[in-house]
Amino acid sequence: MSVKCGKKSNIKGRESILKGVGLVALTSSLLLSTSLQAKGELNIYSARKESLIKPVLDTFSEQNDVVVNLITGSADALLSRLKAEGDASPADLFITVDAGRLHRAKAAGVLKSIHSDVLSANIPSHLRDVDGYWFGLSQRARVIFYNPETVSPNELSTYENLADAHWKGRICVRSSANIYNQSLVASMLEADGHEATQAWIKGLMANLARPPFGGDVDLLKAVGAGVCDLTLANTYYYGRLGQSDDAAEREVYNKVKLFWPNQQADERGAHVNVSGAGLTASATNIENATLLLEFLTNQASQEWYAHVNNEYPVVDGISAPEMLAPFGDFTADTISLSQLGENNREAVEIMDRAGWK
Repeated sequence: MSVKCGKKSNIKGRESILKGVGLVALTSSLLLSTSLQAKGELNIYSARKESLIKPVLDTFSEQNDVVVNLITGSADALLSRLKAEGDASPADLFITVDAGRLHRAKAAGVLKSIHSDVLSANIPSHLRDVDGYWFGLSQRARVIFYNPETVSPNELSTYENLADAHWKGRICVRSSANIYNQSLVASMLEADGHEATQAWIKGLMANLARPPFGGDVDLLKAVGAGVCDLTLANTYYYGRLGQSDDAAEREVYNKVKLFWPNQQADERGAHVNVSGAGLTASATNIENATLLLEFLTNQASQEWYAHVNNEYPVVDGISAPEMLAPFGDFTADTISLSQLGENNREAVEIMDRAGWK
């Protein structure tokens, strides 16, 4: 994958990024380019599941003689915990998903800014907070998924087109309470403005096959079952279905197809978001926290992290995982993800007014 500065970025999904994902290979290839000397411990609150983050943390711990203490939980519960604990919180790093949630943590005063030349060099500016409060670690796209038995890809084009009456009674979506939908709307506010976005939501709601429901996997299953013809979902959920041990879920993956919207030369590209992390306001192990963030932007860390999460690396020039190659190449929107947080309140308000429940 390569990410280029400018209006758009081209994300490639065509080469194998790992011969295997074993920790032996990971440990042997992770090289640290930083002058910091880490000792002691590091305390992390993570909204990412333990299985999706602990192996790479163990490698960091072994290589740098740092004891890593990990607490996992839901994003909202961990943010509430940070707020309640205040200056007494033992956490040094907060890892969570979606730029909207990262912005909420910043706005709540539970993060503090750091500067790292390594992070500034490795992570494109639009994938990190403008003030250094959080940094994207992996990317996911929220795009259109459709049933090829009822929809031709030639009928599809942009997010905006989903408000067209052509799709009346054919679309499924999640609730407006979902942060992923809020961030998509926040990006549209930035690209299209308030009035156009409100009109788009009204049109989208008029085209629903049934009221908003479920999570992304539920929506993908609904498309596969013919409940609706298309939906909006994050790419990594689709990838997980394709690798599932459940034959029924693999069948959904085979029935449903992915479409990259807004791909013409004059269009903004597909909406992307991040999982990311920030230094907590109460952090005491600041050097180790910074060292870990830098470590997570190494090539091997990025490759491993993207592989186990079915996501795309944030670092320019690193290929996407081989299993995402069937998704194809796409152009990604390079709106500053800080704007997703800045626009979140307006997005929630406009979704409510326009009838997205």
